[in-house]
Amino acid sequence: MRPILGFTPARIGLFKLAFSHKSNPSDKAYAMQNNERLEYLGDAVLGTVVAEYLFQKYPNANEGFLTKMRSKIVKRNTLNKIGDKMGLDVLLQEYSQTRLSRSMLGNAVEALVGAVYLESGYKGTKRFVINKILRNYVDVHELESYDDNYKSQLLEHCQKNGQTVAYKLVARYKFEKRDRFKVAVLVDGKKLATADDFNKKSAEQTASEKALEMLGLLGDKTNENGKERKARKDGKNGRPDQPSANGKSNR
Repeated sequence: MRPILGFTPARIGLFKLAFSHKSNPSDKAYAMQNNERLEYLGDAVLGTVVAEYLFQKYPNANEGFLTKMRSKIVKRNTLNKIGDKMGLDVLLQEYSQTRLSRSMLGNAVEALVGAVYLESGYKGTKRFVINKILRNYVDVHELESYDDNYKSQLLEHCQKNGQTVAYKLVARYKFEKRDRFKVAVLVDGKKLATADDFNKKSAEQTASEKALEMLGLLGDKTNENGKERKARKDGKNGRPDQPSANGKSNR
């Protein structure tokens, strides 16, 4: 864990727990525990650290701007991408031994922050979040002008072209004892993309993002992320290149 944390944790069991998902039945030591409590703690601490970071970074910004920026950073989709780039899937597989879902990556980021907080306190967690997460995996300046409302982008595009947009609930099923929704986005009645999520609105946003990608309206970001995922699957050097704040390799 040292490459991820930047230090060797004294309470290693705490950090194993951060990656022990609730669906893991194999480890008797954690049979009655999982990372949900750490997620809860990490969510609160992460939000506070990010809020303070933005407050200091933008001394002249108003409350609305700061709130929107914080939301962009701590939202589930962003945390999922951060967890992917950090390589947390490897630790989840090691300590959970369960089928991974993309949402587990974002949950693991929060749980990890919670574990760091219990290990190192607020000051140590602040250093970890800023130096290991924000500066490595979040381009704050890009987020300033980044529109992450994919539904509104797709609707605007279709309205300009005289097309209709509709969302259809394809399936609702149980996953890890929770309701999960599969949603399809249709343009002029034709299905362009589908997405699954525990939240129906989030599924619609993800489906809209996929539709925009298919229409070639999201630039080259998708291709870059796809290359990162492929590099991990190919197992180059055992770990993917660590990206800098601009998404390029530090090598």
